[in-house]
Amino acid sequence: MIPAMFEYHRPTDVKSAVSLLHEHGDEARVLAGGHSLIPMMKLRMAAVEHLIDIQDIQELREIKVSGDSIQIGAMVTQHELINSAPLAKAAPLVREASLQIADPQVRYVGTVGGNVANGDPANDMPGLMQCLDAVYTLSGPSGERSVKARDFYESAFMTACEDDEILISITFPATSGGYAYEKQKRKIGDYATAAAAVLIELDGNKCTAASIAMTNLSDTPVWSEAAGAALIGTNCSDADIGAAVAAALDDTDPTEDNRGPVEFKRHVAGVIVRRAIERALSRA
Repeated sequence: MIPAMFEYHRPTDVKSAVSLLHEHGDEARVLAGGHSLIPMMKLRMAAVEHLIDIQDIQELREIKVSGDSIQIGAMVTQHELINSAPLAKAAPLVREASLQIADPQVRYVGTVGGNVANGDPANDMPGLMQCLDAVYTLSGPSGERSVKARDFYESAFMTACEDDEILISITFPATSGGYAYEKQKRKIGDYATAAAAVLIELDGNKCTAASIAMTNLSDTPVWSEAAGAALIGTNCSDADIGAAVAAALDDTDPTEDNRGPVEFKRHVAGVIVRRAIERALSRA
């Protein structure tokens, strides 16, 4: 189908983009990679009178690795995440997850900002950013503000981002220890039936830190504080891992859809979380 008529804007800086968004209110939408918005416009599921394309805002295209801090601009593509050597060294989990998003054609255009800001619980990046304890920087008419990824998602497609704000960057600490991103999907390019991001740090044989987040198992991404706590202070025995998996599953709330019934999803989730924990431990 063909979308309804709209006015096209292509600002070259964040201030101009925010001004346009504020001026046109509910009639305006921001376009990043366009993988979610353009199909909705073509199907007439989204009525957009003013399309604000932010592809020409160069300040949103940078990856900055400075000491223990990483900042990624909202318009950085998944392809760029995969091919950034400094990022792969400082936070290899990001590259591992990005390689499992859709297919190369999508990754060349799809942006990290669009993936996290859309609020789709099936997207890979929101859960990943919760695992990394990332902070999102939003820019609006009143200036910039920061929101933790773990506080950003309210329900499916509903986030803490106001209608006249734009997500401009993502910041998180460099990682150490073991990491893993595991994903089960029906075919290449599909959303996950279940996915899990895991970070683990060990001191000798004892777990000193653990972060576990899951994708597409609730109406928001799920960061399971209880699952991480089940591993911290333990030797990560099979029983300890089983306790972490059980705690993670307790925090999920999957619904039946074309990827399977609830019990199947919970089973898959348990397998995926265990795999991710075990692989992260092997790297720690």
